[in-house]
Amino acid sequence: MSAEPHPTLPPVRLHSDAELARDALVAPLFARAVRLARWAGPDTRVDVGGELVADQLPEAAAVLGLDAADEDGPVHASQAWRVAVDTGLVDVTEPEEDAGDGVEGGEPEYGTAAPGEDLALLTGGAPGDVLDLWLAALDTVLADAAVPDLDDLVEAMDAGGEIDFDRLDWNPQREADFLDGVLANLYLLSVAEGGAGEAPVPLPVLAASMIVPDDMGDPSDAVLEQVSDAMMRLDDQFRQLEPIGLVEFRPVDEALMVEAEELPDHEGAEAPAAAADPDGWDDDDEDVSRYGMVRLTPLGLYGVRARMLEAGVEAPAIGELADKGADTLLDAVSFYPESAAQAEIEQWLAGRDLPAAVAELLAAARGVDEGGPLRRLRCQQALAPAGPEAEAAVRAVLDDPELGGLARVWLAERGAVDVPAPDGTMVFWLTVDTIAAQLAADGETEELPLLMASLTEHHAGFFDQVWRVEHPATAYVLEAMGRLHPDKKASKEARKAAFKARSRQP
Repeated sequence: MSAEPHPTLPPVRLHSDAELARDALVAPLFARAVRLARWAGPDTRVDVGGELVADQLPEAAAVLGLDAADEDGPVHASQAWRVAVDTGLVDVTEPEEDAGDGVEGGEPEYGTAAPGEDLALLTGGAPGDVLDLWLAALDTVLADAAVPDLDDLVEAMDAGGEIDFDRLDWNPQREADFLDGVLANLYLLSVAEGGAGEAPVPLPVLAASMIVPDDMGDPSDAVLEQVSDAMMRLDDQFRQLEPIGLVEFRPVDEALMVEAEELPDHEGAEAPAAAADPDGWDDDDEDVSRYGMVRLTPLGLYGVRARMLEAGVEAPAIGELADKGADTLLDAVSFYPESAAQAEIEQWLAGRDLPAAVAELLAAARGVDEGGPLRRLRCQQALAPAGPEAEAAVRAVLDDPELGGLARVWLAERGAVDVPAPDGTMVFWLTVDTIAAQLAADGETEELPLLMASLTEHHAGFFDQVWRVEHPATAYVLEAMGRLHPDKKASKEARKAAFKARSRQP
């Protein structure tokens, strides 16, 4: 028996599809794409590739309420149009590539555009339809964010106007994987127990999570420079991702970048790298926030999780087990953090007949397999808020060798009468099961030695008898007690008992 961590990510608490769909519809870039899709009509002209022709961009910018005289207006309009086309909100008919230089009169040949069939889903479809369209838009934006900026592209052009990709040092798949990895790390920081939660994460922390190995001591100057470069790349990428509603982002302070350029190379890299220590930053620290802060929005959590699921990553969400059986529930929540497990259990119990649900939970908690102790711990957690209506189902397992101890504890905590006292075998079995469950749930925590002491100090000759307990985790638990029990004499007795227990095993 071991306490190996489960490979799935911690479960995420998602907003309802209806709430997320509303968030998607008001995301600035998606809303612009929708507006342009409704604007598209017989007079809309597109080039090869479905892009709006240049002389229509000012009109498109005006439709979006953007200043056409400002160079950013047409740029934002072009981006919104591309999203509309890629998501199917707009249907385009491209000009034929072999149409020549134009038609009669020297007019160039253009394609046409019209609102797409999917546009109707925004008002007549389900929230899931809206979210599917938003996910398609997200794919477009992520692909754009992985492309080098215009200045780098210009610098990499040769005399003939072709891009020298070797000089650019740009690998599309590598860049896409890097950005996916960054978002996965940000997701994990958001959902992990004791992680950032809804608080923003400093950009250097995120950059370091992709560059600095976990087992590295003091990073070298070269590594610090990589962290600094990655941070600046992420600053540009998150600026592009914010309008689609994926993140809330506070960019790097431009004055800070000027200061860094005036320092020697290694000193310029040290500052953001020093801010990358997650134990050394504070949300209210103005100095840290100058390096950029980012958090996934509720819509962003949904989007990143959807992409990870598509990639085959196990990324559970609270509430998705509500229609499953108790055996599936307990197996899954066994590896959830305690608060998430409680939330999932509460949603599972909601709407069920409580006595029947309790009986189903108790039946699912049985088993002498490796996961049994943790299932029983989560079952006990599920029964904790249950009232008198659960008593009959609990009393029904009083004579069960695996559940009888759990049942007695539950009844005693509620002051129930006529609860039979457990025999020694049941007491010892329950002790082993309880410690095995705690080891599986949280590992060797600081609180575990105190639990061990409290479970053993009231039983004279505990270690002379416990090694005989017919529980698959007996030897494993006794070995842990030999390491962790706060009383030296007891820890020595535990080691001897563990040896005897191992000797009994086939």
